[in-house]
Amino acid sequence: MMKLRNGLASLLRPEDSVLVLIDHQPYQLANVNSHEPQMVINNTAALAKAAKAFGVPTILTSVIAERGGLLFPQITEVFPGQEVIDRTFINTWQDKKVVDAVKATGRKQLIIAGLWTEICVAMPTIQALGEGWDVTVVTDASGAVSVEAHEVAIQRMITAGANMMTWLAVAAEWQRDWARADQAVKLTEVILQHAGGSGIAFLWEQQLLNTPVPKSAG
Repeated sequence: MMKLRNGLASLLRPEDSVLVLIDHQPYQLANVNSHEPQMVINNTAALAKAAKAFGVPTILTSVIAERGGLLFPQITEVFPGQEVIDRTFINTWQDKKVVDAVKATGRKQLIIAGLWTEICVAMPTIQALGEGWDVTVVTDASGAVSVEAHEVAIQRMITAGANMMTWLAVAAEWQRDWARADQAVKLTEVILQHAGGSGIAFLWEQQLLNTPVPKSAG
């Protein structure tokens, strides 16, 4: 019987989280059909910015970048000057340099997003779970060659014990308490830039709060 992931301690904490972004490259994006490609770029950039806002270490990795292309600039510009670990292993978790970088953070909550879900996300997730890691996959910052491939990969990883979340849910779990004012300001900026209707609704709320009530009203 699979161990249930529940209770307060199972929720994500920024001080225990480490994010690994895998193979968000042009070659992979060209055959993403599970999501609208612009959505994947937007959501991954949002996840990267949220991680930075909460001080969550983020490891960037690509596979054979000279042929598959460099990581999306929307990601690398969030971490200027940071090394992108380039691999030959399809399975990121077989690359010692990546695993050593994750272990060096001392964090135990491993968060993964990448292209493609069914290969470059599923393989490291399943291996890391088998090695005792607490793994969360960010499904909307990942993508697959078909809707079926994405959904089957998610089912496979859940069966292996992985936790599934979307980027905004991850950010909200890191925030946890709106009394964390410094992080709240930073998170609000990410929401304005990347959360679509939620960002627009916030701007509208601010507009209404700052609009004087006409004297004739009431």
